[in-house]
Amino acid sequence: MNDEARAGEKPAIGAWRERLCSSPISRWTQRFCAPAEEYRLTSRLFLKVLALIYFAAFVSLGVQITGLVGADGILPLARYLANAREALGFAAYWRLPTLFWFDASDLALQAVAAAGAIAAMMLFADWHARVAAIAAFLCYLSLFHAGQLFLNFQWDSLLLESGFLAIFLVDRPSRLLVFLYYWLLFRLRFFSGLSKVVSGDPSWAHLTALDYYFQTQPLPHPGSWYAQQLPQWLHWSGAGFTLFVELIVPFFLFLPRSYRLFAAGTTILIQLLILATSNHAFVNLLTIALCLFLLDDRVVRHLVPYSWRGQGFPRRGLPDRGRLLALAVGGVLMLVSSLSAFSDRLLGLPVPQPLQAITRISQAWGLGFVYHIFPTMQTERQELVIQGSMDGKHWKTYEFRYKPQKLDEMTPFIVPHHPRLDWMIWFVPTQHPLQMAWFGEFLRKLHEGSRPVIGLLRSDPFPDGPPRYLRVQVYRYRFTTVEERRDSGEWWKREYLGIFPRVPPRRP
Repeated sequence: MNDEARAGEKPAIGAWRERLCSSPISRWTQRFCAPAEEYRLTSRLFLKVLALIYFAAFVSLGVQITGLVGADGILPLARYLANAREALGFAAYWRLPTLFWFDASDLALQAVAAAGAIAAMMLFADWHARVAAIAAFLCYLSLFHAGQLFLNFQWDSLLLESGFLAIFLVDRPSRLLVFLYYWLLFRLRFFSGLSKVVSGDPSWAHLTALDYYFQTQPLPHPGSWYAQQLPQWLHWSGAGFTLFVELIVPFFLFLPRSYRLFAAGTTILIQLLILATSNHAFVNLLTIALCLFLLDDRVVRHLVPYSWRGQGFPRRGLPDRGRLLALAVGGVLMLVSSLSAFSDRLLGLPVPQPLQAITRISQAWGLGFVYHIFPTMQTERQELVIQGSMDGKHWKTYEFRYKPQKLDEMTPFIVPHHPRLDWMIWFVPTQHPLQMAWFGEFLRKLHEGSRPVIGLLRSDPFPDGPPRYLRVQVYRYRFTTVEERRDSGEWWKREYLGIFPRVPPRRP
């Protein structure tokens, strides 16, 4: 090509690039990838809080993971991975992304939990923050799959999605990142509210849910008892306020600043009320942390140390194209998968097979979940009391660390700790096949005298060897009234129902 031809080509290329850069798609991309300077302090504070929640989650898991899924645990991880490999073949490695494909021993479980806690502290200290955020996410994703049913909680999913976005937040907040955090908070709140409506649960429809909630939730604490004693009109008002905050307020996230501040205030208020009356691991703390993005640096600057105000968020420069592409792909997966799962699970609308496959893969990698916290309300509390005997006549009771059992004891406030076994026992009275399967494994481990499993309990009533017989009694529990507590000093009253599972299942 001669010089004249090349000279004529340059203006053409320049014009083509100019048209591309001025296209609506390009302008939209530039706008969303632009730094969100008004969220620099907000982002820094969020990362600190997220790091603390990560740390609490890893430590909580570290003290119980071997009893849950260790070699002699309730649902051994090695057996689970072997079954997955046999059923899925090579696809198992990307359908169940976990570091434990390399080693599924008890030592590996403890090591990953410890490594996650160290990564969380690195993130808190802003030391190699991107490496720390990636490590924390991968460690929790690995434990998420390793834990099977015991990590199938919505706050585990919420932590994964928050942690994935944090990998990119350590550079600098962008419009796209802030939007994705809005979308995450919107899904958590609105989907939870909508699930209460579409479930057809009469207690939500008639605003009587809080007449039951405080005493039927998995792990109440003393604040729950006091809330139960409040006048019924306050319970009705609280149920109505909950529906308002979950169904209407989430749309304020995408409106001007004054609406977002109102959304932050009402959402944080209801999370504080839940903390005052419930033990729900770290979900309320993480929800409050997500509400920081509804604020901005004009508000957050009054919540952080004075030394931060001038420094703001560490400047690491603009993310490179690789990280922008990874964030864009992750964002698309979050949007598509969450909407697909929402249509399928909450609305019952048919979803094309390709979308279902994308959703499964996305959720396997910790993205695109549907949140539906307490879509139905239990109207009675059934507690299982597990007993062992050497002779079939004299029975000793296995005492749990946290779940209600003794009438004069109440679970303390244990947030952000999440005792997985105590919580899972709450589901067993439904007698769902999935719950019956793991509960049967739990009883078998008690009968065998598994030390890691017994270590999840408060004490071992058979220190010299496992019992020959086991039985499970079922009681209906309710809170005492003010007068009953004053006379007896007890938090609970109970009524014997029979031997499990020869009793009617709890509904719902």
